[in-house]
Amino acid sequence: MKIKLSLLLVLAVLLSACEIPGAVLSNPTPPAQPQPTLEAGCISTEPTQDDITRALAYTNDQFSGTDWSRSYTVESSRVYVTYSSGPLNALGFVEALIFQCGYTDTDVDNFFSAENWNIIFANYESYEAVSECQSKDEIRLYEFTAVKDGFDYNIAYWVEMDTATRIMETMLVFPTDSDLLDQFSSALFPKLSSCK
Repeated sequence: MKIKLSLLLVLAVLLSACEIPGAVLSNPTPPAQPQPTLEAGCISTEPTQDDITRALAYTNDQFSGTDWSRSYTVESSRVYVTYSSGPLNALGFVEALIFQCGYTDTDVDNFFSAENWNIIFANYESYEAVSECQSKDEIRLYEFTAVKDGFDYNIAYWVEMDTATRIMETMLVFPTDSDLLDQFSSALFPKLSSCK
């Protein structure tokens, strides 16, 4: 009798695990959501491995010394890399921006407007635009002075129109009493190291 009961119990478990044709499942799989379609000429805003590699390699090992630490973040429409140096009290920043359907000069002007600079310098006590200029090969340079935690800084901010859908940004922040900003600027952007 025990064998028959055990056999019936095993049979019940096995049958309950089988799908019965025509039966309605208690937890049906939701229908697949339609994927958003892109306009003609548009791309996904998700960074590719090439975008990540480009952002990480953009500074050509200028920040490879032991005084610098590096971190990076990948988000929708951007990859950014931060280089920081406590001993030098300095910062380097590279960002690859992805514009889904491309951009125009007007888009770039609007993106780097007074409102955007307020966002970029939100963690500073104050900042002042000093000058801006542009090279023949579509690189823009914005120069600033700023104060953070009671220290005075010189800041250079380059914007390079890299491809039809990508812009590369580079920001260097060094104390005003350091000549390293000039050295890094010349190494990274020899054709447009300053607006002077």
